[in-house]
Amino acid sequence: MISLPKHWTNLNELKKGDVVSLAIQRDRSLAVFPGPGSKKRAKEITLHIDPSEKAKTIKRNIIACYLNGYSDIKLFSKDIFPVFQQKAIRNIVRILYMRIMECNAKNMHIVTLMDESKASVTSGIQRIHILSDSMFQDVLSSLETQDPLLAKTSFQLEDDIDHFSYFMFRLLRRAALDSALANQLDIEISDCLDYQTLVHLIEQVANNTSNIAKHIVLLRDRQLKISEPLIKLMLNAGNNAHAIYNQAVQAFFSNSADNAAEIIERGKLVEKSDQEIATWAFLHEKKNPVIICATCSIRESIKRIAEYGREIALYTIHRSFSPK
Repeated sequence: MISLPKHWTNLNELKKGDVVSLAIQRDRSLAVFPGPGSKKRAKEITLHIDPSEKAKTIKRNIIACYLNGYSDIKLFSKDIFPVFQQKAIRNIVRILYMRIMECNAKNMHIVTLMDESKASVTSGIQRIHILSDSMFQDVLSSLETQDPLLAKTSFQLEDDIDHFSYFMFRLLRRAALDSALANQLDIEISDCLDYQTLVHLIEQVANNTSNIAKHIVLLRDRQLKISEPLIKLMLNAGNNAHAIYNQAVQAFFSNSADNAAEIIERGKLVEKSDQEIATWAFLHEKKNPVIICATCSIRESIKRIAEYGREIALYTIHRSFSPK
């Protein structure tokens, strides 16, 4: 027999004879739900938009609402939505996997139709990693051949990574605040921050990979080519950075602290290659500032990707000592 607080029963409009459901949480506590498997009502919010409001501001506000768990967003304009605002709203709705349910000149009603309780955190993050890993491999191949067409394909993968990242951020933020959702997702609330950091680092890897691709395209558009010796140095650094990043994510999910320690040490190889790239670029490519600038940007992105991999490995070591 359980005695329930009167305020709680009134809040949920329960009366004598109504059924409530119990769920065992991951910390072995019990959660009481009003009704057998009842679902919470979707969170709603209304945004009032000025006709002169910038598209970037509107996008940021919609994203903020989405990340904070709002599934039903109503947008009202004081006058009418200008064309640039309509385009911005439709673009961000597509990115966030939402749908426009109602629309006219002065208001829009957008909702998310995804059932988050059936999502998988680990599968979702692993899918983002697979996309970013494929993106990085393609960019390294395009760097080796200096092929702009292959480099351009990576931009499409970056969009997919952004889409999934927003969804995972929303899911993890909600799970951190809702123990019932965390229980359904089979994750500890304390893990939400680690997973959120992991998604952020994977997203940063994709952003830096995209930066490498942009400079490959830029050089080809200007009919410039990086010398073969310099390409070899950058590929050596890139392959090591790729191995560090890929193995770090695998170590994170397998909770392998020993492998993580080896990955961190391997980062020294990229640091050494980075110095060799800089030396060669300034001594042998000094006649062309465009090539030097592109080389500096590419080597910086490669170095950052390796650093993100080492950060993931470091988080793995920290997690290995967390109490079970």
